[in-house]
Amino acid sequence: MQTSIDLNALRQERLKCLEWKNIKPYWEAIAGLPTVKDVTIQLGDTVVMLPSTLSTEEEQIIYDTAKLMHPWRKGPFQVATTFIDSEWKSNFKYNLLRPHFDLKDKIVGDIGCNNGYYLFRMMEDKPKRLIGFDPSALTFCQFKFLDYFIQSGITYELLGVEYVEFYEHKFDTLFCLGVLYHRPDPIGMLKSLFKGLNEGGELILDTFMIDGEEEVCLTPRDRYSKMGNIYFIPTVNALKNWCYRAGFTEIEVLDMVKTQEEEQRKTEWIHTQSLKDFLDENDQNKTVEGYPAPKRVYIKAKKLRKKS
Repeated sequence: MQTSIDLNALRQERLKCLEWKNIKPYWEAIAGLPTVKDVTIQLGDTVVMLPSTLSTEEEQIIYDTAKLMHPWRKGPFQVATTFIDSEWKSNFKYNLLRPHFDLKDKIVGDIGCNNGYYLFRMMEDKPKRLIGFDPSALTFCQFKFLDYFIQSGITYELLGVEYVEFYEHKFDTLFCLGVLYHRPDPIGMLKSLFKGLNEGGELILDTFMIDGEEEVCLTPRDRYSKMGNIYFIPTVNALKNWCYRAGFTEIEVLDMVKTQEEEQRKTEWIHTQSLKDFLDENDQNKTVEGYPAPKRVYIKAKKLRKKS
């Protein structure tokens, strides 16, 4: 069983992705962004970055760079006059969760952070440290594009959830939003998150769910909502059992929400299908495969502080 990892060596290895043929143009475009100063940052539902003075040509460079990096899944963002209308209106999820956490002076990690939308929003809480984990080279470039203007100080690790427990330090709060159903070993993933938390720390998680009181889960045979990387979709009680088995206590269900087209839809910034295409055209309560339509459960789970 592996007990340690050379994270610095792994980081250097992962950064080689910036030389990939399909990724290198993004990195070169970021390097060609115009020099900006006096950027006004607004961390509302739309994360807004407004440089003080830009020429028409510079505005076009910003737009072209952002457009190059599609698909934009999380957002929305506005950079100068460029509005990035992402597939997901991520403010729906963030605003749902916002009353349930306090990040001031805490060490916070976002697992599967995508382009950093939630991390940028968390800056308002004045955490001690913000760290995102996501192995995607594309979303790393999107983050670097945005952070060129924000200068957030956020650390973005090109690492997956399996490295959280081996990180240089533990976390007070971990967010893991929309990741669990992509993992073939959900309890193993929850154990890794548990090990990555400080005593007294908390996990805020959302995942697909199915209705029912039984402690069971749906295991799609092939695809779910046209996605092949969906493995297990539990009832809430089954999810709680997974969390208990991973070591968590005081599991609180924050909300259960069926995904609506108002929150997830096709825009000019993704060039792929979205929620409407994943549902049965004759019955919006079912996916095209005949499974229950996407519904999410949001939970908070705590790591018990050991008695002294």
